[in-house]
Amino acid sequence: MNKPLLPGSGGPEDGGRIVDEPLGEALSKRYLAYALSTIMNRALPDVRDGLKPVHRRLLYSMRMMRLFPQDSAKKCARVVGDVIGRFHPHGDQSVYEALVRLAQEFAQRYPLIDGQGNFGNIDGDNAAAMRYTECKLTPAAQLLLDGIDEDAVDFRLTYDDENEEPMVLPAAFPNLLANGSTGIAVGMATSIAPHNVIELIDACLVLLQRPDASTADLVERLPGPDFPTGGVIVEPAHSLMEIYETGRGGVRVRARWFTEDLGRGMWRVVVTEVPYQVKKSQLVEQLAGLIEAKKAPLLGDVRDESAEEIRLVLEPRSRGVEPEVMMESLYRLCDLETRFPVNMNVLDRTSTPRVMGLKAMLKAFLDHRREVVIRRASFRLSKIEQRLHILEGMLVAYLNLDEVIRIVRYEEEPKARLIEAFELSDLQAEAILNTRLRQLAKLEEMEIRREHADLAEERDGLKALLESDKAQWKLVGVGLREVRDIFVKDPKLAKRRSTFADAPALDSAPPLDAFITREPITVILSDRGWIRAAKGKVEDPSELKFKEGDSLAFLVPAETTDKLVIFASDGRAFTLGCDKLPSARGQGEPLRLMLDLDDRVKLLAVFPHKPGRKRVIASSGGYGFLAPEEELIANRKAGKQVLNVDDGEARSCLVADGDQLATIGDNGKILIFPLSELPEMGKGKGVKLQAYKEGGLRDLMVFSEADGAGWIDSAGRKREWKEWAEWKGRRAGAGKLAPKGFPTNKRFGGR
Repeated sequence: MNKPLLPGSGGPEDGGRIVDEPLGEALSKRYLAYALSTIMNRALPDVRDGLKPVHRRLLYSMRMMRLFPQDSAKKCARVVGDVIGRFHPHGDQSVYEALVRLAQEFAQRYPLIDGQGNFGNIDGDNAAAMRYTECKLTPAAQLLLDGIDEDAVDFRLTYDDENEEPMVLPAAFPNLLANGSTGIAVGMATSIAPHNVIELIDACLVLLQRPDASTADLVERLPGPDFPTGGVIVEPAHSLMEIYETGRGGVRVRARWFTEDLGRGMWRVVVTEVPYQVKKSQLVEQLAGLIEAKKAPLLGDVRDESAEEIRLVLEPRSRGVEPEVMMESLYRLCDLETRFPVNMNVLDRTSTPRVMGLKAMLKAFLDHRREVVIRRASFRLSKIEQRLHILEGMLVAYLNLDEVIRIVRYEEEPKARLIEAFELSDLQAEAILNTRLRQLAKLEEMEIRREHADLAEERDGLKALLESDKAQWKLVGVGLREVRDIFVKDPKLAKRRSTFADAPALDSAPPLDAFITREPITVILSDRGWIRAAKGKVEDPSELKFKEGDSLAFLVPAETTDKLVIFASDGRAFTLGCDKLPSARGQGEPLRLMLDLDDRVKLLAVFPHKPGRKRVIASSGGYGFLAPEEELIANRKAGKQVLNVDDGEARSCLVADGDQLATIGDNGKILIFPLSELPEMGKGKGVKLQAYKEGGLRDLMVFSEADGAGWIDSAGRKREWKEWAEWKGRRAGAGKLAPKGFPTNKRFGGR
């Protein structure tokens, strides 16, 4: 083992490899480097060509392999291996997945790779292994690569410094918006919807003609996304406008369907297009699950009859319902309607992440196209000037042909002698010496003069182009129109697939409760928390059977369309649909499995919700308020915290069906005050009801002044309380001791 060098012995003890740095600073630097690498090299596309590095490397590698549309395809494994070996040192499976996605017509609006073999399907099935599939470039990909050999873009060294790769592609059309993009980086993400390339180019032409055009002017040509799988966009126009202005938002997309008449009043719905990124097989599973769980009361059956085209058959449970009503109910329950999130976060030309609107993205693309035009013109100009230089030397040789032949034949160093005799450059002399004898004919001289004149004319045109901004922008427009004509020739690519429809009103479909058969039931809840629902009214509760050691706690009459509210001692309210309660044929199900209820929590009230009704909610600390029952409806399994109980617990959740409120504390004192002194709140702690030196609130009662008050004694008999007015006082007072004969458990209800 090598011993570390000692101080002063010729080198540092740690070999110079140990850096003394605070751990937090070291971690932050390295995490920042990782985050930037993820953002720039993996997740976010470039606004100019709309590609991430792996996609750009795939296309460039396939071009180097000459996998052009008119040529034969090659194995995907060969392409993936070339990409990994030359440009992209990552896992082969991730590279192949990127290749597959570029070839899927249901994923890409304009596929950039022509795949041959099994490349997956809209059901979500994976592609075959890369050793079985073949691929080549599509015409759209060729348009992205057009001009890459003419110094149109910058190149950089690859990871091993052995090759060069393009930093961006020339991109003859706005691929970012045409094909869209999705990605998740560190702390940011992108989600861009696909669009119709014809409409995109039309919007670009508007921007070229009127650089000050507004987003509204562009939206006239580009009304919204155009998804590969079609569908119906129901996002309002003003919402789409906001998306294109800000770069953020969402687009609601629905499946496309039609009604198939079966005769005799029978019909069925046939779905022909599903929303973008929805797997058809999972959609069928969703619909079947809704039928099995009885959550889609209008849907009777679903069948997948798809072949090459999508055909999902939805049969109604009853022919009496309208197809539109059935579909509206299904839109809310499954992926027949989805919302595509839009976050147009991209890398600009300086590789800086930015959220751009529509105009900014199109302007960035047009600026890139102008730069490509300038660079290709400069490249062509340099080649022309180089050729003209050679042609000028050749013309000198033809004018002095005899002398040139003599020099070549008799001089020991003909190249140097030619340069000296005719003031030629090294390049010109080399070209003359490489000329074959048969090219010295008079006809060849005329051809050289004609080529010289043509190139000189082209040179003058290129110089004029490079000196004129107007001419450059005009050429950008000419190029876009040519690309537009190419796409127009293919109706499959040019035709818009997604259509637009007005967003339905919120009440366009009846609520799901309206689809539930309305029947009377009785909710049975035991002391140990087992719940069930019996049909009709339970006439004799004593006949109900429970598990050993269990007994009846609540017997609540309700209807199947009701929402059952359960109020617990921790101040939370829970909600269950009465149609979803287990049948009373068995012992029911534990309530705590249906709701997130702690075992130590007691249930204070169980009742069906009645719109407009109010309840008095109070805690053991003597605080309370008046709560509308609508505020007790909870949409989560964990319930809704209505009453803040601090260190105590909830004591009451009574119907406010009177104008007076009577409270009694653990100390046996009663206080009565008008119910109107309680504030109406949705949630909170409330106000002080009664003051206590010791203990807290034991019970309360709501009654009407006109009807009078009373209580239930220990024998279950109702006792009238004529002198109740003597206990009236102001809210938050101490109250007076209960009257003679009041139950010893200090409760109005005698329980």
